[in-house]
Amino acid sequence: MAADRSDAPAPGEITRLLRAAAAGDRAADAALLPVVYGELRRVAARIMSGEGPSHTLTPTALLHEAWLRFDDGLIDAAHDRRHFFALAARRMRQVLVDHAREREAAKRGGGRERITLTRIDAATPPLEIDLVALDQALAELEAADARKARVVELRYFAGFEMVEIAGILGISRATAQRDWEVARAFLFRALG
Repeated sequence: MAADRSDAPAPGEITRLLRAAAAGDRAADAALLPVVYGELRRVAARIMSGEGPSHTLTPTALLHEAWLRFDDGLIDAAHDRRHFFALAARRMRQVLVDHAREREAAKRGGGRERITLTRIDAATPPLEIDLVALDQALAELEAADARKARVVELRYFAGFEMVEIAGILGISRATAQRDWEVARAFLFRALG
């Protein structure tokens, strides 16, 4: 992800802080947010780039809402930097889906724009997404094949490359690519 940025922490620093925080080191826990904030903000901005201009959440608000939902379990569950950002992207997705559900409940389902799966790609996010429908389709995919659902989350929401996804999931790059292609086809059918 943003490893080549000048403001990125030293390699291994985030993993070291995560492990220390998971072991109960309060100083490491307190030091974690300032170290990861910039990269989390970039993930939030990338996720929000798929939202329309009328969206009421900003990338910063998305990040802050997701951070409030983080719990000790997230830090304990994160094995390393990449895994932490994958989990963080999932939390951000959950915030957006909850926000979309609230918005849809207020509108009673009117005016939703359909997602175009031919445009689901981390490099070219769609202009506006029906996150509620996408979340339902991802839940169906997860019930059928949890790994393929994780590939979609990591690729689409977190913006990871296939090599990174393969590393996070412990599979080959070719398997990650096949999972991505099958998952896209599944979502295309599910979203009709």
